[in-house]
Amino acid sequence: MGDIPEQFNAAEYFIDRHIAEGRGRKVAIECGRERVCYDELHSNVNRAGNAFRSIGLHIEERIALVLNDTPEFAFSFFGAVKIGAVPVPLSTFLKPSDYEFMLNDCRARAIVISPELLPCLEEIRERLPYLSAVVVAGKQADRPYLNFGDLTAAQSTCLTPQRTTRDDPAFWLYSSGSTGQPKGCVHLQHDMSVAAEQYAKRTLGATEDDRFFSASKLFFAYGLGNGLYFPLALGATSILWPGSAHPANVLGVIKEHRPTLLFSVPSNYSAILQHAASVPKSELSSVRFAVSAGEPLPAVIFQRFKDRFGIEILDGIGSTEATHIFISNRPGAIRPGSTGQPVVGVEVRILDDQDRPVPQGEIGNLWAKSDAICERYWNRHELSKNTIQGEWISTGDKYWQDKDGFFWYAGRRDDMLKVSGVWVSPVEIEGVLAEHPDVAESAVIAAADADTLLKPHAYVVLREGREPSAELAQALQDWVEQKLARYKRPRAIHFVASLPKTGTGKIQRFALRDRSREGSSEPDTHSF
Repeated sequence: MGDIPEQFNAAEYFIDRHIAEGRGRKVAIECGRERVCYDELHSNVNRAGNAFRSIGLHIEERIALVLNDTPEFAFSFFGAVKIGAVPVPLSTFLKPSDYEFMLNDCRARAIVISPELLPCLEEIRERLPYLSAVVVAGKQADRPYLNFGDLTAAQSTCLTPQRTTRDDPAFWLYSSGSTGQPKGCVHLQHDMSVAAEQYAKRTLGATEDDRFFSASKLFFAYGLGNGLYFPLALGATSILWPGSAHPANVLGVIKEHRPTLLFSVPSNYSAILQHAASVPKSELSSVRFAVSAGEPLPAVIFQRFKDRFGIEILDGIGSTEATHIFISNRPGAIRPGSTGQPVVGVEVRILDDQDRPVPQGEIGNLWAKSDAICERYWNRHELSKNTIQGEWISTGDKYWQDKDGFFWYAGRRDDMLKVSGVWVSPVEIEGVLAEHPDVAESAVIAAADADTLLKPHAYVVLREGREPSAELAQALQDWVEQKLARYKRPRAIHFVASLPKTGTGKIQRFALRDRSREGSSEPDTHSF
């Protein structure tokens, strides 16, 4: 943090300085036909900050953002940061009970919400004792709600930033809840600028000439960097898309807006490949690099995407706690199937369960050190102490490192399988299954056999046009056995229409384990 002054407000860096640097008339955000230049972004952020003060929001008080990817998200997020309030982006895919937990957990005093999500809020409104103001971004809001456009239009375009320090709270992000109840990660004013420097600038090599498009949404850590503060750190352009990340939508945005950098998750890249048989290669010619995170990218998807479109996908790992990607492949240093190497400014180590370094090539627990790591979990004192130890954080991931310094993902700590007394990585089996021409994606878990011994079971989503059968299940089992040790062969294949995932695209293996223990068989499931 040597270049970040002690007196620091993130909104000054990401918003205000562009006016002083003469970037006012450059387009900062494109969203459909809407164009927002940097001077308009600056004015609207100031209006939003003044609006939030007008409804009684004070420094360090939380304001929830339940918004689709539109310019109003940027206005609200940095308007709150500028007055020292704390924006808390929440997923737009949640159930009312999830919103009830998070809004009460963070004690949000206000919320800015897209109109189509209002029914979820109305269902729980009487059970939100801390919430005093509801602001609707979009169509005219009916009483008792405030309308974002009307509220901000009445405000001044001038706003002096709150005198915050680099270590003051700036924003919170909730973990995806892939292994249990979500946790609020408290991020500080300096975290975004550190992450942008480490990854966007020094690892990815992005510049102000780049055009960023993130199919992954702004409400979680990966998308927030890709689609908002990375381009603003560089003075570049962000392309926002408020709709779903269906392959047809993603390809349509790329065709219309011509991004140079594309960000998504492995399952979406796989879906694009399945959808894009008739799409001319030229429609993606503007994209110089694609970036993937959220789940490990199988080498076969990397190769298929490169063969089909001539674009290399840079796979990496990040987390809500770490703000963004902290290990990544990078231009000129790609090893398909691996997560890559630590990004510039980040240190990592692999330790055993007694916190001792493991030999090269052996699987252990991944720890990371970065100035972008969150300060703590909100109201989770013991978990904070156990997870964040000094400058280091336990990521909860299992990894091993090869002789060339590349890191290879072996699974989440809770997802590892012990078969015949030997640890097995589900990711290794999933990677082999992904190479089969009939497989779109898969997830491997441990399930008990008749003797209550744990064996690997695979849940498989087939590519379009393929049909489940006992013969295909046998072929997939043989396929794995040909490429891996026999004990890694899935003892059962369960064909499913889709895999359970978080809103950020991570596979919820615990849901599959629950399904296996209950012995449930859903209508779209065929087991062999």
